[in-house]
Amino acid sequence: YRSAADATPPYGNGLPPRCTGFSHATTGNSMNSEVSAEQIAHYREQGFVIIDDFLNADGIRIWHDQALIKEPWANPTGWHLDNPYWSFSSRDAISIWVALDDATRDNGCLYFIPGTHQTATWENAGIGQNIGSLFEVYPDWATHEAIAGPMKAGSCSFHNGLLAHGAAANMTPAQRRAMTCAYMPDGATFNGQANVLPPDYVATLSVGDGLENDEQNPLIYHKTKPAVSP
Repeated sequence: YRSAADATPPYGNGLPPRCTGFSHATTGNSMNSEVSAEQIAHYREQGFVIIDDFLNADGIRIWHDQALIKEPWANPTGWHLDNPYWSFSSRDAISIWVALDDATRDNGCLYFIPGTHQTATWENAGIGQNIGSLFEVYPDWATHEAIAGPMKAGSCSFHNGLLAHGAAANMTPAQRRAMTCAYMPDGATFNGQANVLPPDYVATLSVGDGLENDEQNPLIYHKTKPAVSP
């Protein structure tokens, strides 16, 4: 793990995010604290530095976002990969997971298995009652050590879209709330899965077409192109 305030090596686990498949950033502010425009600009810039550590692409687009609310006494979330669910296939897709409440080992923080994105294919396991179904697909991973990712509200983690991860059960009487956003490398192409794409848009696509609709998937960062969002 590393802080957004220090986006340069050494990394806490001795390896850069491209090797482990995940990284951690913290604003140092609770969700109820005021954050100045200068701080927002700083965190945004440091976020792009972290993203750059993952990407082998020149730019990145938003894929989709969603709220993740683990209700009181809720079950664990089974081990899974993100990218196989999506409408594009890329080893450079990433997800950000933002804690809206403190995420702890007691209420359902994330767990990661470092390095699994390097050997993952696009085979996946559904998220069901058997939280270990993914290890039937990738039996070699069953002997790897998992790393917990507890974090304070206002902090976030980034992980590769092919990294094995899950979440603990919520063993408390309160919700554990989070927001997540998936990011797609600019230049990614349609793989035939609709996922979150609207049916009318899917009807215009063939496998191999570029996913470059700025309304559906805004370009938020690029090394040379102007981004849709400043």
